[in-house]
Amino acid sequence: MLAFLARRLLATIPVLLIVAVLVFLMLRLTPGDPAAVLAGDAATTEQIAQIRKTLGLDRSIPEQFLIWFGHLLGGDLGQSYYYKTEVTTLIGQRLEPTLSLALVTITLAVAVAVPLGVLAAWRFGGWLDRALMAFSVMGFSVPVFVLAYVLIWLVSLKLGWLPVQGYKRLADGVGPWLTHLALPAITLSVIYIALIARVTRASVLETLGEDYIRTARAKGLPEKKVLMRHALANAAVPIATVIGIGIALLIGGVVVTESVYAIPGLGRLTVDAVLARDFPTIQGVILFFSCVYVLVNLLVDLSYVFFDPRIRY
Repeated sequence: MLAFLARRLLATIPVLLIVAVLVFLMLRLTPGDPAAVLAGDAATTEQIAQIRKTLGLDRSIPEQFLIWFGHLLGGDLGQSYYYKTEVTTLIGQRLEPTLSLALVTITLAVAVAVPLGVLAAWRFGGWLDRALMAFSVMGFSVPVFVLAYVLIWLVSLKLGWLPVQGYKRLADGVGPWLTHLALPAITLSVIYIALIARVTRASVLETLGEDYIRTARAKGLPEKKVLMRHALANAAVPIATVIGIGIALLIGGVVVTESVYAIPGLGRLTVDAVLARDFPTIQGVILFFSCVYVLVNLLVDLSYVFFDPRIRY
């Protein structure tokens, strides 16, 4: 296990290096000058040139990369052009809202999707199965921002049950924290409920046709125990895989959802940094998300050993 963990951790180094190079080049080669954005519309050419020199943008791209990468190796993500603050500090300030939204969303998705998928497989061909398949199609088809505006209009504006926008920190109380996260989490969880429930249904349905399931039923075990201990347990590997993929996909969904609901998280920070051409912030956030993605994949791979003892690394 330790050898496998060491190999996987070493394998992430070239992946993150490639991500860093690609992000750096894409930002530098796309149209737009951050110095002009910072200087404003009334700035002169000399003022823009002075800002470029101050930011180090007058240097060649290879030189800029070597300087940035040297700081990166020392744990320094640079200073934000727009916020005039260290990027690591910005990420730390914005981490709680994004982490809270992601955790509530994936918890809600798993708690709803896995039982739905098991029941749909158990009642294959019934009304619940057909309803789940219809919901899956809808969940994959409706864009997140469309669903967000519909829920805001219905739940917040018409019914007045939940706040329209904003975020309350956990330190302000669990009640306000959950109240402000409920609507964004529901919005973001729909597509993941559809994805996880569909994979759960397919995996459990395949497992229910195995000989050991018939043996368990022949021994007179309760149907609940057959479904949970035998069917779901043996279908856990693909379910864990799709949950890991769902966590990784949350990165894209969080950017849209935080923008719609005005949540001051990393997704909103990314949008603001892109609009301001804030290179250090964009690079820092993307690298952070890349590290999270790699870590989630590593944890999913490690979980296979616990779900299926036959798997050895």
